[in-house]
Amino acid sequence: MTESTQNPVDIHGNANTNDAANFDEYSATDNGAALNQVLHPYFRPDERTIVCGALDDDKIAGLAKAGVELVINLQPDDELKFDEAHAVQQAGMSYEQLPISGAKDLKQLNILAFDNILRQHHGKKVVIHCGSGNRVGAASALRAGWLRGRKMDTAMARGYSHGLGSLEEEVRNRLLVPR
Repeated sequence: MTESTQNPVDIHGNANTNDAANFDEYSATDNGAALNQVLHPYFRPDERTIVCGALDDDKIAGLAKAGVELVINLQPDDELKFDEAHAVQQAGMSYEQLPISGAKDLKQLNILAFDNILRQHHGKKVVIHCGSGNRVGAASALRAGWLRGRKMDTAMARGYSHGLGSLEEEVRNRLLVPR
């Protein structure tokens, strides 16, 4: 998979090219919001998790309509073009930011912080985003491998389902190192 992948993938990393079927699967839980038509790229690893690229005011409004409770932003401030925290909170959602600029920030301390955010908001409908979903996928794979003890294939599948693309080799190499 590449960083520009826009099709949702299942938990095994298989592309789902049938956007209409994917919309039908989640439309009831998304209050009729067609998120797969608004968010690009768009990944849907499960009913309560949405992974996408950078947000803007229109996308935030769509997420609020879909019943999202929390937005987790992995972009550093220098990548943002507006006050995302304010826009998300004004739309009635909670906001967390954990800046991950790229491979250099895929450290165990950041993955622990990522895990902590997800644990604090367990059970909520969550959007996790960066510029493309790639860093979200990398963090998800490392979380699965390092913190959940998942085998390489399972951890990588978790990453793919969350948008892992160009950081694939970096993540694979980091998972080979015992933690």
